Amino acid sequence: MKSLPNLLWLRSFEAASRLGSFTAAGAELGLTQAAVSNHISALETRLGHVLFERTTRKVELTESGRAYLQPVRKALQDLAVSTEGLFGSKSSGTVTIRAPISEAVLIIAPALVEFQKVQPDLDIRLLSAIWADTVLETGVDIEIRLGAGNWPGCRAEPFGSEFVVPICHPDIAKTLKSPNDLSGLSLVHILGFDDHWPHFFEALKQEGPDNTKGVTVDTSLAAVEWAAAKGGVALILERIALRLASSGRLAIPFGTRIPSGQNHYLIHRDKAPSQNPAAQTVENWLRGLFSGE
Repeated sequence: MKSLPNLLWLRSFEAASRLGSFTAAGAELGLTQAAVSNHISALETRLGHVLFERTTRKVELTESGRAYLQPVRKALQDLAVSTEGLFGSKSSGTVTIRAPISEAVLIIAPALVEFQKVQPDLDIRLLSAIWADTVLETGVDIEIRLGAGNWPGCRAEPFGSEFVVPICHPDIAKTLKSPNDLSGLSLVHILGFDDHWPHFFEALKQEGPDNTKGVTVDTSLAAVEWAAAKGGVALILERIALRLASSGRLAIPFGTRIPSGQNHYLIHRDKAPSQNPAAQTVENWLRGLFSGE
């Protein structure tokens, strides 16, 4: 990295190349014409090549300048995209949502299509995480968690009760007349929800099937894909199962549902700054999305 030129010099070089003027480049960057000229001269001295042909009315790139412009512009663009992707925009119209990965993919992302038709001026960033304690302390405007609602350092606003139901491929569902038919089928277990299957059979007042075959995954998203591939039967949140069943991709074989034991919460961090109007708009939309309104 020691061979890299000063970033300010590179910004002045890119702006002057694009605008064809040191004066215009200075206006865009908030610098004087003399400052831009000094940056370019310093860069040329550092590289040992003349980058611009100066005339009284404009500047033009030399052959060396044209060759250098493309990698410099790409590097600056990559840096801008990476910064925006990791830390977000500071504009009032940008709202960053953080949610569990399965909810982000299976609940929020599909609903965002219609929401953005109503709110086209809002720039939404949707971040996901597998575990609730994987905390992003900065850059998140709205955070949704699934759990018991007892996280330190914040107030948890409940979105309502959650239930889980079995799902499977429609072809498998046709062979299931009652929960007794689950015997011999592979059951998927989700880390963090390991007690769901025992509770499911307990609610039915029957013993679970005596089989240990199956898979264990760490997200409901993986469980959905496993069930869709005819791997067997999974227990997932009812709100996700209903959407997938309505599309015909998966089916809910029985009418039995049990409380999840974990609900969705909107997280309000202690000492967090007040939200801007854009974030409040998105937050209200999420309340309606998770309440079914």
